[in-house]
Amino acid sequence: MMTERLGFRCWRPSDDNLAHELWGNAEVTRYTHASVLTRTETTERLRAEIAEEERSHLQYWPIFALADGTHVGACGLRPWNDTTQELGFHLRPEHWGRGYAREAARRVIRHAFEDRNAARLFAGHHPENQGSQRLLEQLGFRFWKTFFYAPTQREHPSYLLRAPHL
Repeated sequence: MMTERLGFRCWRPSDDNLAHELWGNAEVTRYTHASVLTRTETTERLRAEIAEEERSHLQYWPIFALADGTHVGACGLRPWNDTTQELGFHLRPEHWGRGYAREAARRVIRHAFEDRNAARLFAGHHPENQGSQRLLEQLGFRFWKTFFYAPTQREHPSYLLRAPHL
């Protein structure tokens, strides 16, 4: 998949350093985990993403700037239940504020509804992450309810986006 400025691909076993630079970064994970992920934990996360791609053809795909090949972060889908997929995005801090999350998420949403025939998408965010809340609302997600999210030990606001044809 591609957008005007971003290219997506699948994670590879050789992406261990990229995965660690993303998910081992305290700024990236401050709203998704109670502590910084270790090298072992980021390697496990990478393996889980690769395994999910093999199982369901879904993952939080790594994204790269088309202009220079720089790793920007990850954006993608996970199975959530039989009719719903979960949208997620994680960007490296040096790429925040450039509209990459919105651009990547829009492309992934289009993929979910047009190519995968998803009925709806689920997304959540840490209660203090107002940037993610604004972005989800701008993308058309509507508040649904709160869920306890074990990695942060907090209740996270959760949202749904229904397929355009429903």
